[in-house]
Amino acid sequence: MGGFSIWHWLIVLLIVVMVFGTKKLRNMGGDLGGAVKGFKDGMKEGGQAPAEEKPVVPASQVTNAQAQAADKAERNTIDVEARQKP
Repeated sequence: MGGFSIWHWLIVLLIVVMVFGTKKLRNMGGDLGGAVKGFKDGMKEGGQAPAEEKPVVPASQVTNAQAQAADKAERNTIDVEARQKP
């Protein structure tokens, strides 16, 4: 009961291609590659410093339209308290 030879793997590959087809295998490979790339990008972003924050505008420089927009956003905010099940 040794390891598989190259011929065993070629037969398995041939059966897989016959069952799934080359187009589906290509799509699965592309999806897997995209997932790996996304994971690597996420790991790179985790090590970097956070992005620059928006500058704080003094109240004296806030326009009436900006104040109304902020007030409207506060009215649309829903405050919820989380409770644990006993």
